[in-house]
Order: sequence, then structure tokens, then C-alpha cells
Amino acid sequence: MDYLIFQVPILMVQAAMDGILLGILFALIAYGMALQWGVMNIINIAQGELVILGGYIAYTMYTIGIHPAFGVIISPIIMFFLGWFLYKSIIHRVVDRDLFISILATFGISILAQQLMNFVFGADVVVAQSNFGTTMLFDERVTLPNAKIFSALVSIIFAIALIFYMKKSKLGRAIRATSQNSRAAKILGVDTEKVYAATFGINAALCGVAGTLIAITFTLHPYVGLPYTVRSFMIVIIAGLGNLPGVALSGMGLGVFEEFADYILGTEFRIGAVFLLLVLILVYRRFKLSRKREYLT
Repeated sequence: MDYLIFQVPILMVQAAMDGILLGILFALIAYGMALQWGVMNIINIAQGELVILGGYIAYTMYTIGIHPAFGVIISPIIMFFLGWFLYKSIIHRVVDRDLFISILATFGISILAQQLMNFVFGADVVVAQSNFGTTMLFDERVTLPNAKIFSALVSIIFAIALIFYMKKSKLGRAIRATSQNSRAAKILGVDTEKVYAATFGINAALCGVAGTLIAITFTLHPYVGLPYTVRSFMIVIIAGLGNLPGVALSGMGLGVFEEFADYILGTEFRIGAVFLLLVLILVYRRFKLSRKREYLT
């Protein structure tokens, strides 16, 4: 079977550049998941719903006449306090419990968030128009929406800012200490409850930023969060916890994979290809783990 992307090589450049820009955004979402997973040992199934809720904050700003790009400032602030509230009301009850319990708890939050967003915003597909225009490259044969470029730049800025904050601030050092050994950190006087709440809040804030960028770049509806959760989970298990360069590379790799899958298989199979890739990665990791156990025995 002949595919257009192989017949017209410039389309490979288009797919690669779109994928890299998209993957940087995926990496920002995944970094939030990796942070709270590494500190709290919780897999957040509601990660995608937090992203979409952050997008709806930007969309609401758009509907009242405020440019949605300002959502990168407003949305993370609101989402941080929402994350703090979710921790204090629900998540703190499952910290230090079995990992499966946290999956069930966050799955419940996911379902609740979907229904609340459907009730408040409706089930229609919406987008916050940014009117940023388009950049043309290679004699106008490659087109890059400026909204995607803006999203990638903002994602990089927030990632660098978070790294700097984690290294230089007192809370950041406390989060890093807790992620390494929570019991020792508590003995040394670190308020781990505050650290856990702040970590979940920071994750929600990053989701707020990513949601705003998705609102001005793609589309929103209440039930589109799951693919973002799956993407984040996939990136984290490939890169590992605490490996920011690995998260960035894995995110960009996933973005490029999606774009090529879109061109080769068609848009309708794009998300299916992502889920298939997740299954293959999990099977491979399981096989690799079993081989390691056999070697040790």
C-alpha cells in the first residue's frame, strides 16, 4: 500500500515538526504526573480531567472576552488550589495505602470531574480561538500554527521555572527530600503533609497550564481527558520517575509517533495507535521484568 507521506517527503518534515511541538506539551503534563507519583506513590487516573478542566478555565475567559492565552497565568493558580483541596478532601486518605487504592480513588475523581464538566459546560466540542496565525517554512510547504509554537515555548518556560523552583526554594528541597525518603524527611522535621498537598497542587497547576494550551491549540469536551492520562502514564513509565530529560525526549517521541500514525493510519486510528503502543510497552516491560527475575534466581 502506497502512503502519501512516503510519496511526498516534505510531509515527513511536517509530521516531525508537528510531533515535536505536540510532544513538548505532552511532556509538561507527564512531568506533573511523574512529580506526584514519585513523591506520593500515587498514579493519578484523573490527570487528563485536570488538564481538560484547566482548558475550560481558559475557554471561559475566552467567552467573556479575555484572550485565552492569559489562561496560562490564571488557570494554574485556580488549579493549584483545586489540587490542594482534592488532596485535603480525598487524596490524603489513600497516601501510603496500596497503589491500587489510589488508582480507584483517582478513577472516581475522574468520573466525577467528567460529569461535572458535562453539567457545567455541556457536551459540545469547543475551542478557544487564539488568532495567532500560521508560520510558513520551506517555501510555504510546511505550515506550523503559531498556537502550537506558543504552546511549546510556554511548556518549556514552565518546565524550566519548576526545575529552578525545585532546586532553589525551601519547599522544592522539601519535596525532593520527601521523594527520596519520606520517613527520613519526616524525622528531620519536614512537614510531609504540607509537601504532599503542595505536590498535588503543583501537578494540578501544570495541568492547568497544559489545559490552557490545549484549549487554544486543539479542542475540548468533557470526555477527552483519558487519552492525556494514557499519554502521561506512557511517557512516565518509559522515562522513569525523576528523569526530566527522559520525560522530554519520551514526550517528543510520542508526539512524532502520533503524527506519523495520523498520516499513515488516518485520524480515526490516531488514539487507537496510542493505546496499542501502551499495551506493547507494558508487555515489553513485563517480559523484561520476568527475564530479570529469572536471571536473579
